[in-house]
Amino acid sequence: MPAYSLKEIRAIYNKPLITLLHEAAEVHRSHHNHREVQVSTLLSIKTGGCPEDCGYCPQAARYHTDIEKNDLMSVEVVEAAAREAKANGSSRLCMGAAWRNVRDGKEFDQVLEMVEAVNKLDMEVCCTLGMVTENQAKKLANAGLYAYNHNLDSSESFYQEIISTRGFQDRLDTIDNVRKAGVSVCSGGIIGMGEGAEDRCQMLYTLAAMETPPESLPINALVPVEGTPLEKQETVSSWEMIRMVATSRIVLPETQIRLSAGRTEMNDEAQALCFLAGANSIFSGDKLLTTPNPGESADQRLFDALGLVNKEPFQDGERPDHDHEIEDLSEKVKWSRPGHVISGNVEYAGRKK
Repeated sequence: MPAYSLKEIRAIYNKPLITLLHEAAEVHRSHHNHREVQVSTLLSIKTGGCPEDCGYCPQAARYHTDIEKNDLMSVEVVEAAAREAKANGSSRLCMGAAWRNVRDGKEFDQVLEMVEAVNKLDMEVCCTLGMVTENQAKKLANAGLYAYNHNLDSSESFYQEIISTRGFQDRLDTIDNVRKAGVSVCSGGIIGMGEGAEDRCQMLYTLAAMETPPESLPINALVPVEGTPLEKQETVSSWEMIRMVATSRIVLPETQIRLSAGRTEMNDEAQALCFLAGANSIFSGDKLLTTPNPGESADQRLFDALGLVNKEPFQDGERPDHDHEIEDLSEKVKWSRPGHVISGNVEYAGRKK
């Protein structure tokens, strides 16, 4: 059972912000070194051409955006990017591919080589590749994967307003497969897509109710991208991000809370309040897959001003070893395709005619 009921999470979320901020800061200090921040670099190893219809994503093939599509990177290019990220202070490299789900074959084998190469650099390796089976997750773990990212995005009910090409249960099943492989879980969501406070609370309840809650929880603020169905969505205020961070810290006290997309819309003072409220991880670098992000130099200036320090790798878990024998599970997995009509996508299609 989670420590908090949905009713209690609602009550936490709706506290006066000054009270919520104070309580979250106390929880943060009791569970973490409040000066340490885990710094990750997010690298798009395969960009664009995704068959999904996620309304927020410029990488969906069906939307008309200006992103530059790229085939799967070589192992050498990824290793060079990892070395640069490490030199700039990142302890983790997260590799993202615009896939619906992992398919066994040459490209997946190449990703396994990437994982092994980055692991040898004494960095935490994270991947976000779409849906994975248990056997695929075990292959990633065997190559040295430390974490796997698969966001819930929002509540189960609002999820249907954003995505019709895969089901919410598929996301839960993928997280379960990652857990079975002994890999840590990174899972969070996006605020500002048109959801309400109730959806945000329900998402946190779902994450907290898991048998083992995620070790990392990324909180993204929607970055509206021209050419996507959510292109006209208003950006959320910094106050909403601070409230979401603080609520997440109280509900998931041991989880790393990561400030993710949308930081470019926040000034230094707002980010400082997020760190005070319990955020203890960021993505560094000037781009997050396809959206802008503060560069390393801006982050370092902010860290220096606040007295924050970079967290060393493998402080929360051992560096993965590999070369274990993997049992062939002979999996026959069929991921869902709900295919329901999303009103926002219909409106988007009408605008593009």
